[in-house]
Amino acid sequence: MQLLDLKEKIINIMIEEGAFEAGCFKDSFKNFNNGISFSVKLSSAVIAEIDDKPTYAYFHHYRTVNALIDRILLKAGIFLEKNGYRYFPIGASQTVGGHDTYAGLYSHKRGAVLAGLGTVGKNGLFQSERWGTGVRLGTLFTDLDLHAANDPKPSKCGACRRCVQACPAMCLSGEAFDIAQPEKSLVDRKSCSDYMKKAFQKIGRGSVCGICMSVCPYTQK
Repeated sequence: MQLLDLKEKIINIMIEEGAFEAGCFKDSFKNFNNGISFSVKLSSAVIAEIDDKPTYAYFHHYRTVNALIDRILLKAGIFLEKNGYRYFPIGASQTVGGHDTYAGLYSHKRGAVLAGLGTVGKNGLFQSERWGTGVRLGTLFTDLDLHAANDPKPSKCGACRRCVQACPAMCLSGEAFDIAQPEKSLVDRKSCSDYMKKAFQKIGRGSVCGICMSVCPYTQK
């Protein structure tokens, strides 16, 4: 099978298994230089129920979509292995180095931005060009040359501060994402985590919130 045919087949597998969109990018990770980012859209109806706190439905939906993302990664990875290429999946929602690091093996948002799928909002969440921040992301690295050209997009937030004003933990800086400074902190992650654990302990043991996602006009649209 030709390399471009393999690339198209992998994307098709991801879409057929439940991804809404996918794109390729170049970045270095554990001796890999080629990545694929994809998104799974969250239920608009579930998001719409989030007001001043997360819901039980959102917590369950969040976990279910994460499980689907991991399945998509495995399916695409097995296809690559069968065709002679290595792969490395990045867990859908995995923290490494202890819970106080608030970091994963690789930033899903970074991969999605490099792949041209969208940008990052003032809420620190990935903002899809099509579905706003109401998505979850998956990232797969491979040694198959995907012939990708990175295509990062600038912030779309403008003067909007809905998420900043709605955040009960007051942990958003209000600054816009800058592709020239991708590591700039938009969110005080410790304050966010501490507030969720205290305020929403009865809903998912304080592991989800979703308020800043639900108020984003791009998500609502």
